[in-house]
Amino acid sequence: MNGSVFVTGGAGLLGVTWAAAMRDRCKVTLGLHDRAIALRGVETRRSDLESVDALARTLDAVKAELVVHTAGMTNVDACEAEPECARHINVELAANVAAACRRLGIGLVHISTDHLFSQTGDPLREEDALSPVNVYGRTKAEAELRVLDAYADALVVRTNFYGWGPSYRQSFSDTIIKSLRRGDRPTLFTDVHYTPILMDALIAGVHGLVEKKARGVFHVTGDDALTKHEFGVRVAECFGLPAGLVQRATLADKPSLAKRPRSMMLSNAKASALLGRRIGGVREHLATLRQQEQSETVKEIQSL
Repeated sequence: MNGSVFVTGGAGLLGVTWAAAMRDRCKVTLGLHDRAIALRGVETRRSDLESVDALARTLDAVKAELVVHTAGMTNVDACEAEPECARHINVELAANVAAACRRLGIGLVHISTDHLFSQTGDPLREEDALSPVNVYGRTKAEAELRVLDAYADALVVRTNFYGWGPSYRQSFSDTIIKSLRRGDRPTLFTDVHYTPILMDALIAGVHGLVEKKARGVFHVTGDDALTKHEFGVRVAECFGLPAGLVQRATLADKPSLAKRPRSMMLSNAKASALLGRRIGGVREHLATLRQQEQSETVKEIQSL
């Protein structure tokens, strides 16, 4: 795509990867808050999400045509400990971003989550009733409603991603790989199912939906549903690491953690149908992850 993309939460795991993935295809500006970073070919701007007026001025100044709102409070246990802070960041700031985009008449992608359901069974669809079990899920569910109420043309993307992250913000796959390379024995849940997606596949899928003028809620996840433990084993096998070191645990083994859903599996059938293609499964995404490790782009991200 051509044009100008503004990414909130620009120093975060997804924001950095989004910029690196898109910088050769369009102008990318990362909106920064409390961390300054420098990424080749990418502009940065201090962004104030507390004020609709201030944000609109920033977006107008950089001539943004699409905003990708990745900023948020995503630590589940921190959200449980600080619910008011979680609601302010996840709900109020998201509503401000939506209001600014609507004022300027520009596109908006709001990144949501898969922590929205308590049901188990088949992968959940976009129209299934929300039933979050923790503060994080409740704030993200409310954020979806507020964003779409403020701007009906917004695209809300539910997902759960992994990939190569900067030194200060590791992804789930980073944690597993580094742990196994140290010879540690990571403990992963056997009773939590989800549908993970490589960040690059997520980004490609989202921009594909934007080009199709998608609006409303879409699940942009991988094709495969598996447990966190199964994912860890797949990572180990792909990277030639000892899968036997990956230990099993259940949510009941960790009573100090905030309550978590057992099923975060999302059906990507709606997104796949509109895109006219598969989004891709764990095997192919992990193969890409391994190929990426020696790339200059990943080295640049990891050096941040």
